[in-house]
Amino acid sequence: MSINLRGNPFYLNEQSVRWVEETFSSLSLDEKIGQLFCPAFSNTDKETVTHFTDELHVGGMMVRALPAAQIQDTLRIYQENSKIPMLISANLESGGDGAVLEGTSFAMPEGCSATGNIENGYRLGKVSCREAAAAGVNWGYAPIVDIDRNYRNPITNIRSFGNDPGMVLEMARGYLRAANEEGIAPTIKHFPGDGDDERDQHLLVSVNSLGYEEWLASYGEIYRTLIAEGVPCVMAGHIAQPAAARHVKPDISDREAFYPGSLSKPLLTGVLRGELQFNGLIVTDSTLMVGFLQMMPRKKAVPYCIECGCDMMLFNRSLDEDVRYMKEGYRDGILSEERLNDAVMRILALKAYLKLPEKKREGTLVPDLDLGVIVNSEESRQWVKECADYAVTLVKDNRHILPMSPKKAKRVYLNVIENQVANNTPFALDIKNRLVKEGFDVTLRERAFDFDPNIILTGEVTPEAEKVMAEIFANTEDFVSQYDLCMIVLNMETVSNATVVRVAWKVVYGMGNDIPWYSGEMPLVAVSTANPYHLLDIPMADVYVNAYTGNQATLDAVFEKLMGRSDFKGVSPVDAFCGHEDCRVL
Repeated sequence: MSINLRGNPFYLNEQSVRWVEETFSSLSLDEKIGQLFCPAFSNTDKETVTHFTDELHVGGMMVRALPAAQIQDTLRIYQENSKIPMLISANLESGGDGAVLEGTSFAMPEGCSATGNIENGYRLGKVSCREAAAAGVNWGYAPIVDIDRNYRNPITNIRSFGNDPGMVLEMARGYLRAANEEGIAPTIKHFPGDGDDERDQHLLVSVNSLGYEEWLASYGEIYRTLIAEGVPCVMAGHIAQPAAARHVKPDISDREAFYPGSLSKPLLTGVLRGELQFNGLIVTDSTLMVGFLQMMPRKKAVPYCIECGCDMMLFNRSLDEDVRYMKEGYRDGILSEERLNDAVMRILALKAYLKLPEKKREGTLVPDLDLGVIVNSEESRQWVKECADYAVTLVKDNRHILPMSPKKAKRVYLNVIENQVANNTPFALDIKNRLVKEGFDVTLRERAFDFDPNIILTGEVTPEAEKVMAEIFANTEDFVSQYDLCMIVLNMETVSNATVVRVAWKVVYGMGNDIPWYSGEMPLVAVSTANPYHLLDIPMADVYVNAYTGNQATLDAVFEKLMGRSDFKGVSPVDAFCGHEDCRVL
């Protein structure tokens, strides 16, 4: 496999080609192998920096959100100590807060699609990449071009642009245009495509089970179009696509057909490089995921992923151990010299594409910019507000409960359900305070009990046991008479390593006031700030609203619309009824 430095996506001029070739020729074997690694940020003590840059020669580093007061100086230390300028990456899926702790939370991608305005794909990219670039980041792991085909998938949903391949493509196009304007190398992910399976690649090799022609017309068309238009990077997911693997290698074994994209030569070399003509850089998704580790020992998987077609490895269990595995794999013939050289050339080409050599000479790899002016700018805040206003979606109001008003239903029983069970979280208190400000009398459900259900069997009486038992066996009329309306707010964000994202009721013996047993007694309003599919578990909700994002601007928009001061404008980019008629009509 040979790289075309002057062609799509790099389009390097003669000076940049010369830098790539001369730099490559100057590298030792250890330096070449070091370029293959993109570990997670550690810290800036001299010993760590020296180990990363002078001893291991890593090609890049990924940062999680760092404080604005710290991130530029932190990245400057690494860049100044690295012989070859480093690729500094961050997850920029939903805003600049993927790089800068105080950065703008723009919107989750599905919220952008709910507006129906493809300009919000561009604005998402603009805000995310402008703030990250100002901090010193030059490589972004976004946009996500997965298709939200399966409502049971616990990791895709609001991280995608929805279930319409055409909308996904157009939103991604806008994002890519903005990234290029800001000098960030964008990365489309997760090849060969997440969202079809109901399982999470963090926990196993998930499977894109579409037939090859159907895959090619959906996921494949998105990749083909964006590759032709110059996207420089693709992230290989730990996701199998057996139909595509069998298409390019008809004699492939059944086991190898289910190798993840990150470890599949048929998918990377045959489909992505061959049929889709991708000439750019391929990076693995995190190699800490079970999907990367399921098919073979890590000692083999580390060099094998490069041999199969990946150019860089993201994350390590032990960086030193992985470097040793890579060297041993090269020595033992798992990683060929040809593939090693090709990968290193692509890494250098991406650095040249980003003009990192010139920036290193000029001392501008980390810009000398005032993040306080760039982060959360007035323009960004206005864009966030506009996106939120058009995104919030009224899925149903079958009994015409809205608008909410203290005059109609003053006493509200509020249950805020989040990923972790806790009382009086900042998010829950924010919701309560918003309702109180509107004039409602609010009782906020306490969800965390220091209570062992088995204590009931012993007959021992404790204050907590009495509290729980009183709730379980409460008189229906006594409870219902206290309230005019129930409101359930679900802030269950997608998280890695989850098997499901479903409503997690906190109940004892299947009873208690956490579950909506009272739904037949009083109106029930449900709002989801994350997963758009909660109606599956609360079909009895009279009102159901999807907000897609839980930032303050979106919550402002939600309450403006619930109170009738603003119209609902969002159009669901997925089937919020999950194919269930009862969710629609009840």
